[in-house]
Formats: sequence, C-alpha cells, structure tokens
Amino acid sequence: MASFAVTGNDVARCVLRAFETLPAKRKPLPRGNGVREWVPLSGIVLTRGNGPMTCVSLGTGMKCLPVSKVERAKGVVLHDWHAEIVAVRAFNRFLLQECAILAKTGAGTSAYLRRCSPDELRDGSPQPFSILEDVRVYMYCSEAPCGDASMELVMRSQEDATPWHLPPLSDVPRAETSQDELRGRGYFSELGIVRRKPARPDAPQTLSKSCSDKLTMYQCTSLLGSVCSTLVRPDHAYIHTLILPESQCVPEAVVRAFGPTGRMSALNSRITGQWNSGYAFRPFEIGTTDLEFAFSRRSGSQDQRLVPSNVSAVYTPHTQETLVGGTLQGRKQYDPQGASVISRKSMWAAAVEVATLVPLPSLAESLSQASYRDFKSHRILSERAGVKNDVKEHALKGWVRNVDDTFTLELGRPSTAGPREREQGPSVIGRRA
Repeated sequence: MASFAVTGNDVARCVLRAFETLPAKRKPLPRGNGVREWVPLSGIVLTRGNGPMTCVSLGTGMKCLPVSKVERAKGVVLHDWHAEIVAVRAFNRFLLQECAILAKTGAGTSAYLRRCSPDELRDGSPQPFSILEDVRVYMYCSEAPCGDASMELVMRSQEDATPWHLPPLSDVPRAETSQDELRGRGYFSELGIVRRKPARPDAPQTLSKSCSDKLTMYQCTSLLGSVCSTLVRPDHAYIHTLILPESQCVPEAVVRAFGPTGRMSALNSRITGQWNSGYAFRPFEIGTTDLEFAFSRRSGSQDQRLVPSNVSAVYTPHTQETLVGGTLQGRKQYDPQGASVISRKSMWAAAVEVATLVPLPSLAESLSQASYRDFKSHRILSERAGVKNDVKEHALKGWVRNVDDTFTLELGRPSTAGPREREQGPSVIGRRA
C-alpha cells in the first residue's frame, strides 16, 4: 500500500470521533439477551496542507429501495442508504451548504471552497465555485464496500460457499435488464463485474449498483452528483485515499475493483483524453486502519447474535438527521415532508436557490427545468453524462439505471407541521425549522 503523511488511523479516528458526538437516537439501539445491533459507517475527511483534519460528512446504513418501489420515490425517498452512499450524498449537501453561505455573505472563500473568478467563468466553466486547490479528500469505510471489493470476504464468511441462485426477476422490466446483469452475492466465480446491492436470495429485487461499483465510478465523475456538479467544479472533488479496516482489505480485491490495472484498465488514454471540464480517471490510493468502529460486525463479544440496525444517520457540520427506510424518522415513507436534506428533490431545490443567490440567471434557468428528467438531460450536464457513459460502455458493463426522474421541483419553504429533524450550524439553504 502507498505511504502518505496522513495515516489510515488519522482518517478513521476523525470519522469515529464525529460519530461519537451524535445523539443516541442516530446510533444502533442497545439490546439485551445476547443480541447486538450493527451498522456500517462511512465518512469524508478533508485536509488542507498540514492543517487539521475535518470530518465534513458521515453516514450509516445498509439497505436500499426495491426496484418495485422506486417509481413511488418521486425524489423524496433515498434509493440507496448504504453508509458509503449516504456519506457521499451528505458531502454533496455540505458543499451546497458552503456555497449557500458564500452566496449569502458575499465572501470569496470558506474553509474549503472558493468562488471562481470572472475569467474562469468566461473560459467556459459554468460552475461558480471550486474546492480549494490544496484540499485533499479522504474516505473511511468501516466495512469493505459491497460488490467486487468484498467478494473474497463474502465467500470466506459462508458456511456453504455455493453461489446463491437469483430468483426470477418478475419486478424488473425485461427491456431494461437481464438476470446476468443483476448478480448480487451470487456467481462467486465471476469477479470484476457490476453487481446490484446484495441481499438475501428471497429479498425483493433492487437495481441499486454495489458500493464498489459506485466508488469506482466516482474515480471518473468525482464525488459530485449531478446537482452539485452544476455549482462546483469537479477538479478537486476526487478521493485521494480510501481507508478500510485491515480485516476488510483484500489487496487483490481492491486492485481488481478500483485500480487502473483491474477492471478499469479498459479506460485507455484515447477515451479519457476526450474528457473536458476537469473530469479525469483519478484512481484513489488504498490505506488501512487497525481501529474498529464500535458498531461494526467485529466489535463486541463473539457469543452475541448480530442483527442489522434499521437506523441510518446523516451528518455534516451543518446538519444532522435520522433516517429509517430512506425517509426522516417519524414520517411515513413517500411523505414529501419526510424528505431528507440529501434526497434528490431537496438537493435540487437547494442548488436552484444557490444559483439564484450567486446570482447567475442562466445557471438558475438551466437548473429550473420542468422535471428532474429534463434537468438530467440538459446540456449543462453533457460533459458529466459523457464521462459516465464512457465508463459504463468500456469498464463497468452491465450498469443499469434506477429510474426515478419524473418528479417536479416545487420551491418554497417546507411545512413545519409534524416532527422535524434537527439541523445545526448557521442558517443555510434547506435548513429545517
């Protein structure tokens, strides 16, 4: 593994300390009778030069929305609340919050973000903000990311290593996919492939790609999602080092899943040389830590029976939430008032408001499309879409879209009726009452 000034323990400790500050309601419940809840944890840590480390986002969770329910999500319910994906979405929310603060105060820089100069905007970069050039991005995961990077660990953990057979895909439109494109934990003999989120063989089908696949894609698109990429340039939003517990890092697995000599070797210079606007294939380094998360599968006594926690925590320095089923705890699933600040609809609305405050009327107009589908197909996202299509065509073959894009944007302050989750820090776009 590569050596670097910041150690794996430094990054892990920064995320673990941030998690420790969360209230009990955002953590797995204590149980008796020899039962212990566990949950994966992931976090994003930023540094500047030799400055202090800051955990700017973290997430816990281990479930996702079945494909049969995605159509009802309408941008309100998360499709995927595995810890890694929650942490990345929360990182995007953090950047939107920082953009909002700069737009409101008129300041030129924050701790990690700066406004782009008029010359930069004239040079064809439409994003008004950029992560500072000396910022380095680290990510910690308490468990090996599901999918290709953890297949050896999954095989070793099975009492019966026979690959699981997938049930009939009655819920999946045949025009969109095939059984071969939706391997979860099954087909152990096939490595280096795109996999759906794993689950028990009798669980409802899902089209959410594994965390290994999504992290691999982030090496090309950066950590910025579609919405955030319209406001922030991607150049400095790439993971520098991914930190895993020593017990969860199988060298051949992470090289195969993420490395330039593994499945991503199909991305040659002819393909990536056509990418513009700061996009590139930037493989991250892999580091390890000997620290263990208090709620990992390996913590506690061996005679305890492990059960998964159904609570998912969301954290940025400005925001905290507790989610159950991809929705704010205390709200019914699909209730618009239960939308997390990291939901598609909430992030979209926040970006429009920031673009209005900057102000950049043309950007606000590009964001304010009739539907999320119209926004995703707008020319402002053409560069990012091209990068993603190249990766899917040449390296991550079998990537199937999880479609939820017909919802519209309704601006305005959300109702304060009913239970609300707490947000911390200064007033920012999207703050809950």
